[in-house]
Amino acid sequence: MTLAALAALLALVPPVQAKLSPAEAKMAKTVAAEQDRSLALLEKLVNQNSGSQNLAGVEKVGQMMRAELEPLGFRVTWKPMADTGRAGHLIATHTGKPDGKRLLLIAHLDTVFEPDSPFQKFIRKGDMGEGPGAGDDKGGMVVVVAALRAMHAAGTLKGANIEFHMTGDEEDAGLPIEKARADLVAAGRRSDVALDFEGLVRDNGADMGSIARRSSDSWTVTATGKSAHSSGIFSAAAGDGAIYELTRIIHRFRTELPEPNLTFNVGLIAGGQEATLDAGGIRATANGKTNIIAPIAIARGDLRALSPEQIERVKAKMTTIVADHAPGTDAKIAFDPGGYPSMAPTDGNRALLAKLNTVNRDLGLAEMAPLDPLKRGAGDISFVAADVDGLAGLGPYSTGDHAPGEAVDIPSIARQATRAAILMSRLATENR
Repeated sequence: MTLAALAALLALVPPVQAKLSPAEAKMAKTVAAEQDRSLALLEKLVNQNSGSQNLAGVEKVGQMMRAELEPLGFRVTWKPMADTGRAGHLIATHTGKPDGKRLLLIAHLDTVFEPDSPFQKFIRKGDMGEGPGAGDDKGGMVVVVAALRAMHAAGTLKGANIEFHMTGDEEDAGLPIEKARADLVAAGRRSDVALDFEGLVRDNGADMGSIARRSSDSWTVTATGKSAHSSGIFSAAAGDGAIYELTRIIHRFRTELPEPNLTFNVGLIAGGQEATLDAGGIRATANGKTNIIAPIAIARGDLRALSPEQIERVKAKMTTIVADHAPGTDAKIAFDPGGYPSMAPTDGNRALLAKLNTVNRDLGLAEMAPLDPLKRGAGDISFVAADVDGLAGLGPYSTGDHAPGEAVDIPSIARQATRAAILMSRLATENR
């Protein structure tokens, strides 16, 4: 590498400030100097398809990550999850000082892009790297590797107690969810800090700190009515029909449920003489005629809230609305098993963000304000949020996630890895 190329790499992270220790300064320089290596790893990971249901592909990405972590002194285990319908999880453990804080790192091997997706390859476009999972979450795993390599080079990894969980089904969790997340939940209970390496969120160009994530639940409302000639609609004999009943319910959801930090979406709807959902609940078929009152209508949607109390309160309101039937109709609501819990904004999470902002000040970076939880979705860290303080959004910044054209902001990889390496090194020196 030429001196000019090295200088360009070092420009990816801010100038080292006097408040950094010599080891921390070395970490910043190591991350910058290894940016080419990080990009090569990212390209390798992205070019291996690992859609949640491509079990072999997910395991291959796990093998690539094993090859990165074992040379750093991690004991790496593959936990098969075939009985949940998914590939499995990669769990890497590094043992340091007996009395040091235990850090839980969280990322995921899978993407939303299955092998039949036309979006399959990594392409460099200036400061952006486009490809399936380039940001979510292969970019996040690259940030972790870059940070750990910098810690190893500076000597701070040696004393660190780290457990790194890479789930193979974050985008489409296996069932039962209690089994699919059992290892992660257990890790949260024995850890002192959880750091989630899904993507950084920017708001008006500013890097934000994620101290909360909302839940994710799915629901199905099935409305039924009397099948009859359309000329009798609204009569005492025929009633309102299933489609009007479903419409009534959805309208009341929209007008009566709204409250802070809550969203609820209707993503799929079908009704008519016949209406059915497929086994996965993602496709519907329906048929009917304009002169027949529809006897069935079905809607599928999601629900996202910020605390367990809010989730239960809103579910109770939805159930009450559904039970208040229009004439001649019936309706039922069912909530899917296996939803994602919430990560509430706690004082412990705020204290962790304050420590990250100390790192930012020492690096000469702007402080990160807490992100509005409405501006990010659910994630695996929520499964441990009840047991351990945590921060999310420590991965790189990306755009267009979950759609063809997803692209990672390449300079953010170095910035996030530098932040993470210093934060983890400082946390690791704290006593439990």
